[in-house]
Amino acid sequence: MSARILIISPVRNEAAHIERVVRSVAAQELAPARWIVLDDTSTDGTRQLLESLASEAPFMEVRTVASSTPHAGARDRLAKAAAPRNFNLGLAGTEMRDYTHIMKLDGDIELPPHYLRVLAERFAADPELGLAGGVLVEPLPDGGLRPIAIPRHHVHGAVKCYARGCFEAIGGVQERLAWDTIDETYARMLGFRTISFEDLVSLHHRPWGSADGALRGVTRLGECAYITHYPALWVALRSLKLAARRPYGRQGLAYVFGYVRAALRRRERVRDPAYRRFTQRELRRRIGGMLTGDPAHTAVVARTFPDSG
Repeated sequence: MSARILIISPVRNEAAHIERVVRSVAAQELAPARWIVLDDTSTDGTRQLLESLASEAPFMEVRTVASSTPHAGARDRLAKAAAPRNFNLGLAGTEMRDYTHIMKLDGDIELPPHYLRVLAERFAADPELGLAGGVLVEPLPDGGLRPIAIPRHHVHGAVKCYARGCFEAIGGVQERLAWDTIDETYARMLGFRTISFEDLVSLHHRPWGSADGALRGVTRLGECAYITHYPALWVALRSLKLAARRPYGRQGLAYVFGYVRAALRRRERVRDPAYRRFTQRELRRRIGGMLTGDPAHTAVVARTFPDSG
């Protein structure tokens, strides 16, 4: 059976980028079977732009998130899990058996023309591949581009693509902060592979953290570390790495602050004991490899803690 990809895109105030995004999807060598775009009460004309571009992407269906939805238009939408909620709204009433893959695509990601075709080919070649995506680069003020560092086993929430069997096995995505770590951890627990392909490069037009503030974004990552049972040693190592970035010290402190604040507020963590054991076992292996200098583990840690300015 040939790949039939369902794309769901929760968007809000993406007028500056959405035209390039729509045209990049319309230009795919393997067109998606269906693309549902959910506009979350945009105030910058995003919905109108989407409607004007509809003829260029006949597989695109534009919907509006009702203003009465609790998270609609909320500040710091990532912390309030607006994206996974809207993603699930897009799935509601959709017959997933009509599709082989389910993909989340953010409204500021410009895909290269071969992206979906290559991704589908790699899923077809590897029956154990459950969740995959490419890497992202983002623009710099001087006109250059820089990669957004990511461990190879992790997939950016902005471009996650699930084999339908994997998606159903993990129970879909949870409507909570850290959803995009929880999903892939469960996938690996169930024997699926999760991977970011370094040769599939997409352009992230909105620099990471700019929507809600960079320090707020790092604080949110600290909260995610608490929710997903990351141990204190891992948090300490991660905070030291972040502290080495400009402005020096602030990102490391924000990460620790987010972790400690989540602990003090007793944020609900993943309750599954098997999940906790699996996560901590994975992290112990990576930390152990870093401390012993094992080349294989060191490579993983280098991708997890990449050097950057």
